[in-house]
Amino acid sequence: MNLVTPAQIAAVMALAPLPHSFAELDDLVRAGLPKSALRASVEHVSRTAEERRLLLFHIIPEATFKRRRERLNADESEKTERMARVFATADYVWDSEEDAREFLNTAHPLLNGRTPLDVSMTELGARRVETLLWELFYGLPA
Repeated sequence: MNLVTPAQIAAVMALAPLPHSFAELDDLVRAGLPKSALRASVEHVSRTAEERRLLLFHIIPEATFKRRRERLNADESEKTERMARVFATADYVWDSEEDAREFLNTAHPLLNGRTPLDVSMTELGARRVETLLWELFYGLPA
């Protein structure tokens, strides 16, 4: 059971129309998300302009981003979706975009002192962060 819907994930990326299933979202990611999806996700996740710049160019090098016309490649699209999914989950758990953003950008002891955002840059790391979020949501011991 997924409590965070594909529409909530897509909303973080400012996609329109919103997908109604994970299959539709997967199709969008496979086809290559628009560059604007990455920008929107970074806007949601970052607290400052400098954080936005660093995160954007961590996902896709600056020169590549500037050369890229309209669509991200498959790898960049997957990273963008992953970041949006983790943010949407944090937003659901904290019920506040500001609290979700703060959680993602603050070092956590259960993540070896790394930030949840940094850990979630890989799929396995994103799963660790999502597990941590659901444990917090349900009040389970970590």
